[in-house]
Amino acid sequence: MLHVLRLYTLLLLTGAGLMWGQGTAGGQSSTSNGPGAAAPTAAEPRQVSTPNVPAVFDAGNDPLSAAIIHYGRGEFAAAIESYNLVLQKNPKSPDAYAGLTRVYLKQKQVDRAFDMATQGLKVTDSQVLHVALGEVYFRQGLIPEAEREWVKVINQGYPSARAYLGLAKIRSVMSLYAQAKELLNKAHDLDPTDRDIQRNWIRSLSRAEQIKFWEDYLASPTNDDAETRIGMEHHLAYLRALQNEPPHACRLVTQIPSTETQLERILTDPRHLRGYALAVALNGKKGRFMFDTGASGILVDQSLAKKAGITAVSEIAIGGIGDKPRPGGFNGFAKSIRIGELEFQDCRVSVIEKRSVLGDDGLIGGDVFSHFLVDIDFPQEKLRLSPLPRRPDEKAPEVTLQTAESAVPGGEAPSDRASPDIGAKTSPSTHRGPRDRYIAPEMESYARVYRFGHNLLVPTRIGDQPPRLFLLDTGSSHNMMSLRSAQEATKVHDNPQMHVNGLNGSVAKVYRADQVVLTFGHLRQENQDITAFDLSHMSDNIGTELTGILGFNTLGLLDIRIDYRDGLVDFTYKPRP
Repeated sequence: MLHVLRLYTLLLLTGAGLMWGQGTAGGQSSTSNGPGAAAPTAAEPRQVSTPNVPAVFDAGNDPLSAAIIHYGRGEFAAAIESYNLVLQKNPKSPDAYAGLTRVYLKQKQVDRAFDMATQGLKVTDSQVLHVALGEVYFRQGLIPEAEREWVKVINQGYPSARAYLGLAKIRSVMSLYAQAKELLNKAHDLDPTDRDIQRNWIRSLSRAEQIKFWEDYLASPTNDDAETRIGMEHHLAYLRALQNEPPHACRLVTQIPSTETQLERILTDPRHLRGYALAVALNGKKGRFMFDTGASGILVDQSLAKKAGITAVSEIAIGGIGDKPRPGGFNGFAKSIRIGELEFQDCRVSVIEKRSVLGDDGLIGGDVFSHFLVDIDFPQEKLRLSPLPRRPDEKAPEVTLQTAESAVPGGEAPSDRASPDIGAKTSPSTHRGPRDRYIAPEMESYARVYRFGHNLLVPTRIGDQPPRLFLLDTGSSHNMMSLRSAQEATKVHDNPQMHVNGLNGSVAKVYRADQVVLTFGHLRQENQDITAFDLSHMSDNIGTELTGILGFNTLGLLDIRIDYRDGLVDFTYKPRP
């Protein structure tokens, strides 16, 4: 019997979906008042200057400079050769070991990067190598270990720009956005020519300055992979397009701040439920949108978009699970979006041009409701949206739909408030800067999760192993694990009868893992015959190791409350009536 599992985890190559974003469980970090508190805040945005790359250099006389230049251009084989020349002359060179570590990370050879960093530290206990090891830990999903490396370096008095950048990432994924901004400013003060720092920092610039930066950046050789570069190009095109558009500020126009609406069943067949949809009216045209916490924004099928009169502003490429080419699409704006009793106006949507890939009229990501407390009551088949707890110093929280991630390719994760298009009018009471998470007293029992862009990664134990990161994904019909993690936890078998389909077609090789026990939040569940396949591409896109996916076969048993603003999730088992 053939079994088909659906997984519509979404990646928009537009400048909205290629971000890093992370967060940590287990409460506030013990170092959250350490180096982050001491970092100064930049006064005014400054123009980013892209480094000049010499056209000619003498690799024989200065192999370290040659290696750095090759690395910046994406000439990784030549960079490895030059770094090895450095080691021949100086076998204890920390710069060479750190450089090789970063080359292997760029090549997505994470194990090899780890081996290079640890090998170097055996030779020389250098702060440069501890910073590089932190970058490997971060990619491996070992967030606390990465934090310890970077904090140790800074507390020892070593002013490493990349250590501050790394800590900024960690603070951001912990929803400590004000601390993240301070750390990022410090990183930029120390090294304004580091391209990783630049790509994160330019969000503080005006639209015109961002356009200039991306034009200069993309005009020179870079070490970005093809997908990331496509995302940057689309983001630049979107910024340019907005110059010819009136200001867009997605806003709530109804007076009620909350609503309850029915979740509509999506069936695989008459007997099997695979998910739920929301009834959404787009410019008055009704549609059924799968509610998917693994997706971002609002993705509309082209036929409904045409009926609703959505026109293209800029092109995008849309990615997800599967081995087929990415379908194309475009960004546009909806004059009206009605969900339950709430109506929003002038909001961005994305349109997919490939027909029938969704199976419904579209997807709506959970992050769209980042300004609400999102209560997904699957047993009662209800979605409830209510105001988030008001911060002690807050007068009136802003209420809108977050229909696009407020980040740029290679840049930082979204802040705790939606970022309307530059030039849009905002209320005088709106807080203009990033803010740290607020844990209201009634939310103390909620699980702290990492937020990587729109993705919520839940620390989850497999048996008695240390916690690993699982994606909270109501768009996945089943729980899934990475092939590597499944092989480490239990026995794994070929499963030719199982197909995993996503936005990019089917996955080539799927396996079946024997029984595993998953523990997350306050819950523990036994899983028989869990599906396993290679999740490395998803991990590369997110920026950290994805060990598995919590899918609908588990989440469908729960009442899930999500506070996207503060990176908090509550899981409650509720028997169906």
